[in-house]
Amino acid sequence: MPIQTDKDLPENARTLWLKALSAVELRNYGYAISLIQAVLKEAPAFLEGRKRLRKVEITATKGKKSFLSGLSTASMKGGSAVKKDPMAAMELAEKTLETDPTNTAANHLLKDAAKAAGHPEIAAFALETLVDANPTDTKLMHELGEHYLSMGSADKAVEVYSKIAAANPSDMVALKRSKDAAATASMKSGGWETAKDYRDLIKNKDEAVSLEQKGRVVKDADMIDTQLGELYAEWEQNQTSADLSRRIARLYEDKHEIQPNAETLANAIWYYDHANTIVNGSDPAVARRLSDLQFKQVELQFKDQQDYITQTEAWLAGDGADHEDAETYRQALEEGRKRLEELTQERAALQISDAKKRVDRNPTDLQLRFEYGEKLLEAGQFNEAIPELQKARQNPNTRLRAMSLLGRCFVQKGMFDMAAVQFKSAASEMVAMDTVKKDTLYDLGLVYEKMGRKEEYLQCMKDIMETDYGYKDVAHRVESSYGS
Repeated sequence: MPIQTDKDLPENARTLWLKALSAVELRNYGYAISLIQAVLKEAPAFLEGRKRLRKVEITATKGKKSFLSGLSTASMKGGSAVKKDPMAAMELAEKTLETDPTNTAANHLLKDAAKAAGHPEIAAFALETLVDANPTDTKLMHELGEHYLSMGSADKAVEVYSKIAAANPSDMVALKRSKDAAATASMKSGGWETAKDYRDLIKNKDEAVSLEQKGRVVKDADMIDTQLGELYAEWEQNQTSADLSRRIARLYEDKHEIQPNAETLANAIWYYDHANTIVNGSDPAVARRLSDLQFKQVELQFKDQQDYITQTEAWLAGDGADHEDAETYRQALEEGRKRLEELTQERAALQISDAKKRVDRNPTDLQLRFEYGEKLLEAGQFNEAIPELQKARQNPNTRLRAMSLLGRCFVQKGMFDMAAVQFKSAASEMVAMDTVKKDTLYDLGLVYEKMGRKEEYLQCMKDIMETDYGYKDVAHRVESSYGS
């Protein structure tokens, strides 16, 4: 059975996948894990999703094993499930891997179930996970090498057997298999396995190069221009094709990554916008790329304007002070500052608009409510942010951060007593004195200071200082109180 990519996902699964990627960026790992698991339930052959899930799980658990890992459901029931229902066995394995991503029994169960389901690539991934967690276990490495050979991935087998031989030069089996695998890989790369004669090896070379370029990750600007030329000819004949417009947009985006400039970015935005118009905004992936690139465009303009202002200010403060055109530059500098303020507002508006669209599409998603409220707060729209953050408090994954941001909204509105309630409630629910709790206690202390509640203010600062003497200015605040 073929492995699925993000392009093959059903619409609902693709939407969940995009939310998951957003959650990973925000380090909301618990939410990301639940989303990716839901995606895999709909698309069990989505290998990229499994790989991302495992990375998130490893980051979330920080290498710590669950105290239940030795009694995992996977190890107790997995064997019988593989034959009866391999897909169910894969889900069973994932349940254990959520809290113990390098669990040996669960990864072996995932491997066996994936083989039974006809997904050797996923089986290889399970073995790769175990080898990464146990880099000196040559028995596991041998199993992975054999599996690569059974898949026809001779080049990967060479890498594994070479590592075994380097770790144990006396392992003659690894040495022999490494040579055999290298020979197989060489034959495949030359096309000797399928060619009837030498003419087959050189026939349609130009067509082969073009197909190869289209199927791999683009890294060369000239290659992109070649592909753009081919796609333009098709697009001119069919300008209502969303797929063609999307592919052209992606190429311009790739080119911008290699050779950043305003023109390629603007072209990418135009074609994504065209594709988005054709599908009436129904493709969330296209809408997201369009939004991201529009924001990137404003960000670049913002940065360029900042650099211009900084350089001009430095020049006027130094050599340019007595220049004959100094006054002209000062006027231009003032215009530049106004433009920077406009870009600041435009940037905030784009973020808010994007967040609102996502909320409108999924009004019950409290994670999206939190993100929307956060952007409104950053833009100074406190009245609009408050109801969104109040709703976000109902989500366990965003509850504490939402309460802290609510407190900041109330501070900006001068409602210090209500701000104190939010900060205090949030801090009381935080167990570990991590960065989030320290930030919340610090904000609470500042509110108490504004309210004239000196003892409570100092206690907040002391609580932080007991754990982190160097946090902001808490040491100075506490120590100066003894002097007074």
